[in-house]
Amino acid sequence: MTNLCVNVQVRKYKAIAEQKQKNGTEETGSTDEDDLQNGLDPHILDLQRDANRQISDLKFKLVKSEQEVTALEQNIIRLEGQVSRYKTSAEAAEKVEDELKVEKRKLQRELRSALDRSDELEASNSHLTKRLEKMKANRSALLAQQ
Repeated sequence: MTNLCVNVQVRKYKAIAEQKQKNGTEETGSTDEDDLQNGLDPHILDLQRDANRQISDLKFKLVKSEQEVTALEQNIIRLEGQVSRYKTSAEAAEKVEDELKVEKRKLQRELRSALDRSDELEASNSHLTKRLEKMKANRSALLAQQ
């Protein structure tokens, strides 16, 4: 047989095998003699079995890959949700931080103002204390003269 003829027969037998798998009527227990009587070469049958095994393996790998893709897509959705929550949280924290900075500047201004006022009051107190001492000294001097 030529290579082309073998390929045609392999495709034909693959189609028959797939059809039998779909219908669930796969025959079991055929012998090499029966196959030779039906015009089938044992080498072609080995190729067919190998091809069927490879097809089954590839179908299994496809299903497994599809499951992995599904799992990864779910992971992506979960992680996107986390990113969204973290982004919202970060924005809220930045807003609070900005508000705290404004409050800190306000409190620092109030502190400077209070310290300035305290310095003014201390200077005024010192001045008034000196005036009071002068007045007491003048009073004592006046009382001493009388």
